[in-house]
Amino acid sequence: MADRTLLMVGTRKGLWLGTSDEARTDWEFTGPHCDMEEVYSCLVDARSDPPRLLAGASSSWLGPQVRRSDDLGATWQETPGGAIRFPESADATVERVWQLVPGPEDGVVYAGTEPGAVWRSTDRGETFELERGLWDHPHRSQWGAGFGGQAFHTVLPHPADPRSLTVAISTGGVYQTGDGGASWAPRNQGIRAEFLPEGQQYPEFGQCVHKVTRHPARPERLFLQNHGGVYRSDDHGGTWTYIADGLPSDFGFAIVVHPHEPDTVFVFPNGSGDGRYPPGGKARVWRSRDSGESWEELGNGLPDSFYVAVMRDAMCADGHERTGLYFGARNGAVWGSADEGESWQQVVCDLPDVMVVRAAAI
Repeated sequence: MADRTLLMVGTRKGLWLGTSDEARTDWEFTGPHCDMEEVYSCLVDARSDPPRLLAGASSSWLGPQVRRSDDLGATWQETPGGAIRFPESADATVERVWQLVPGPEDGVVYAGTEPGAVWRSTDRGETFELERGLWDHPHRSQWGAGFGGQAFHTVLPHPADPRSLTVAISTGGVYQTGDGGASWAPRNQGIRAEFLPEGQQYPEFGQCVHKVTRHPARPERLFLQNHGGVYRSDDHGGTWTYIADGLPSDFGFAIVVHPHEPDTVFVFPNGSGDGRYPPGGKARVWRSRDSGESWEELGNGLPDSFYVAVMRDAMCADGHERTGLYFGARNGAVWGSADEGESWQQVVCDLPDVMVVRAAAI
């Protein structure tokens, strides 16, 4: 049974690693790792002992690199050439690595990048190959760029079917393959693109999806935070239902499913696309235990003066039996809960802008 907790915090100026016991009350942090590099993605790959840590770091001098550590951050290695690089025939350059997730097969890791592309590694993240079928999709020339850039920020491998992969891009929407990447289809029916003119707000593709998640025990159910709208799909993304009624705002970035309860999901609402801080300036996580039919506010211990955003990958859950939740903000503070959001404490503060938080019971 896991009795330790590892927290990875990626920022605009490096990566910090926090460790605690199962109580998750007292924390020790090391860093910065990847000093002065932008870390938009990281992964605790617990399929090995000790876990392999991966960090998608971008240097203004050397470009992006997937760094890895097999000793819990004591030392880091990199792949010559950067691990993720477009072939010359693609006529493109990787700017950032926005997503790193394990696949269902041993040794497989997926990555999502800016510009919008998805990559697959079979050597635990040391080298990656471009998913060419998605890169060559006829819609690609029409994908736009969200406020943060054009990136595949969500990559969801099917837990039981290695040939199935669901991905999302801002702005382009949700796409899915069921044949190992040979073909890809948009999966956006019912998702509103509020920034388009009336009568054109439900296109086949082009939505500004912010994040998608699901529970491995119920892979056909997906939860989605949109640029305006929180949605659920019960048919593997075929159709989407609006579930934001009861929330103070349907705009936000982060959405996290409970690791042990497929019907429980958490969001961190922001006020709007114009005012990107929580409604009323109060830091609050909202929880639904019935798949979005109703919502409850979680704020015990959280600040009532909080005028910063929580980004799409800056909220997560750990795998302890009593689930811990974490979120990091653009003011460099990370908050944690060891009791599924019932109470909160500040874990660390005064870091650079937090872009990604990942936690694991190890």
